[in-house]
Amino acid sequence: MKKFFAILLALVMVLGLAACGSQEAPAADDGAKVYKIGACQLIQHPALDAATQGFQDAIVEALGADAVEFDIQVASGDFTTCSTVVNGLISEGCDLILANATAALQAAASATSDIPVLGTSITDYATALEIDNWTGTVGGNVSGTSDLAPLSEQAAMIKEWFPEAQNVGLVFCSAEPNSKYQVTVVAEELAKMGINTTEFAFTDSNDISAVVTAACAASDVIYVPTDNTAANNTESIANIVEPAGIPVIAGEEGICSGCGVATLSISYYDLGVATGKMAVKILQGADVSTMPVEFAPQVTKKYNAAMVEKLGIEIPSDEYVVIE
Repeated sequence: MKKFFAILLALVMVLGLAACGSQEAPAADDGAKVYKIGACQLIQHPALDAATQGFQDAIVEALGADAVEFDIQVASGDFTTCSTVVNGLISEGCDLILANATAALQAAASATSDIPVLGTSITDYATALEIDNWTGTVGGNVSGTSDLAPLSEQAAMIKEWFPEAQNVGLVFCSAEPNSKYQVTVVAEELAKMGINTTEFAFTDSNDISAVVTAACAASDVIYVPTDNTAANNTESIANIVEPAGIPVIAGEEGICSGCGVATLSISYYDLGVATGKMAVKILQGADVSTMPVEFAPQVTKKYNAAMVEKLGIEIPSDEYVVIE
């Protein structure tokens, strides 16, 4: 009898372990699969928040709220935390991962070659992922959307607003490779116009004030690219450039609204929507490896009315719309 119960107990344990090891994806009330989508967002600020929201909204609109479960996590601006977040999402068995900003994409691309990864708010994928001979498609399990507004047009905007400017300070975070990429291209474009440029790089938020102060002392105009650290510290930048009377041309609307005069900006919400539509295609069977990187559907010339008034600057064209 004891032997019988021992065998019976062992059988129950084996069946229990088998059940634990063969958990299926959750299902909706009608039995359909519920997709689990994880997101690693580098840092919390309006541009990245809008991209994540647009991504979620596009998926819910296409599949229905009951068909998808989101796990959205913010990495507080730290690459190591991005890796921790991504590895957690992988262990959860996510069907797809959104990597919002360059550090998040780098972490996700390094952590998995199986789960589809879509980047967003990435300026240049070739720079972010160190890809030579860029063709527009990452390949493997990675694709996504780029937040790159035409850099030649941003450089032309500096000349349009400040035709007498001779020295432009390029202020960016040295820890963000795509920021370096942007200032390099803008410097080349400004050089064609006979305008001198100087790079002023900060390593993190701790030295932004010192770097921006130095840039103000040496520049007629400052250019700040699409840069996550700058976007999270626009108040610190504004507190220096405004008293100094040095205008800032920004790479995106969020930075411009915080400390800039004008920008050629995309809608990060629309960018997120485009990324979400890509995600839906992948969940429905599309091959992520063949999907080229997509760009924002449109760019808009905008200006910061408050800063324009404070600095006494004349708006050069009626093509510009005020940032709401």
